[in-house]
Amino acid sequence: MPHERFADWAYYPDLLARPVPRYTSYPTAAEFVEEPFGERQLAATRALRGDVSLYVHIPYCQDICWYCGCNTGAANRTNRLAAYLEALTREIELVAGEVHPSVRVRRIAFGGGSPNAISPTQFVRLVDALVLGFRLVNPVVSIELDPRSLDPGWFKAIQGIGVIKASLGVQTLDPAVQAAIGRVQPRDHIERAVDGLRKAGVGSINFDLMYGLPGQDDAILADTLDQSAAMGADRIALFGYAHVPHLIPRQRRIADDALPDQRARFRMAAEGHARLVDAGYEAVGFDHFALPGDDLARAALNGTLRRNFQGFTEDQAPVLLGLGASSISAFPDMFVQNEKNAGRYRMLVGADHLPGRKGIARTADDRLRGAVIEDLLCRGRARIEPDLLAQVRDRLEPFAGWGLLHREGDDLVLARGATPYARAIAAVFDAYRVSARQFSSAV
Repeated sequence: MPHERFADWAYYPDLLARPVPRYTSYPTAAEFVEEPFGERQLAATRALRGDVSLYVHIPYCQDICWYCGCNTGAANRTNRLAAYLEALTREIELVAGEVHPSVRVRRIAFGGGSPNAISPTQFVRLVDALVLGFRLVNPVVSIELDPRSLDPGWFKAIQGIGVIKASLGVQTLDPAVQAAIGRVQPRDHIERAVDGLRKAGVGSINFDLMYGLPGQDDAILADTLDQSAAMGADRIALFGYAHVPHLIPRQRRIADDALPDQRARFRMAAEGHARLVDAGYEAVGFDHFALPGDDLARAALNGTLRRNFQGFTEDQAPVLLGLGASSISAFPDMFVQNEKNAGRYRMLVGADHLPGRKGIARTADDRLRGAVIEDLLCRGRARIEPDLLAQVRDRLEPFAGWGLLHREGDDLVLARGATPYARAIAAVFDAYRVSARQFSSAV
């Protein structure tokens, strides 16, 4: 997208009124149908050739934060964790036993939940299972971490395995806001994590931050951003908090009247964008920022930025294999989500069945629209087939009327200042959007 400044952002509330997906896939997970996908999952796995990426899901945390929408539970029972890891290891063996010898794994991402809800020893054993099962080719290994429960043993494991990218759940550094979202986390926890990760050889550290939190104002957000930059974060993901207590019961502990309104959220997003750019970060997509030398910034610059279930990424693999309860595999013509319930997941894997239980087959139209949506969000422009453009022209008109997009030949191009509207513009090409109740604010 064009390089933007705060002054380029104008507030058009009508264009942001409709909640929209984050488009980490198209069709989105909201379109997945509940039916057994194990056989189709097996056939797609056997047909794989070439490069793939792996995502390994640990659906547990030491403490559950009130704002969180992830599929996670409390890691307060040793037997439950051990049983889950046994099933996960078995799934790794099942999937690895079906892939063709030509399949090469070049990236492995561990997420959750919090992977460090398990012990460092259990983590090393999990990696050993991947090494034994798959053909790993100097893989880039990344991990999501909770700084509150990151003990020294983890740094040794991370160094020994060769993890080079890590993402820390920070959200906010203000004590009052932390208390309001159930995530009390003093700054020294973050500093200790960053120092330990650097010494362990991690070259790229991301901070996950949020705006739109209860009791948060512009000054509080600015202070968190300044502290994050000062601590040396290579990447920062600045997400808008999605308050959907009707879908996520734990969010009922967050008072509706303590949340910033839509205009305040827009201002926070705009000022956060400006502050991070002024601090030397490159804006990547609509909510990521990276220092100029980081792989993510380079991908945005050279036009190879992608979007997958982890958000904006430099990963170029055409296939993502999800391992673990609720993880999603992305094949070119199908998305498959594993059974979410950890108990049922263990039963399926224990019976030597692949645990795909939701998903969707991608039609030619899905792939066409998905490419347009990804190009708009990652590159700020997309080639539009004439027939598709004719279908959406009227819905694009409000954005064009405010100068947020224009045509260049067959390309639709987002204008300077269109970043806060990028998801809403992308949603114009979404053939499935009838009801948007389950989605978050566009900003």
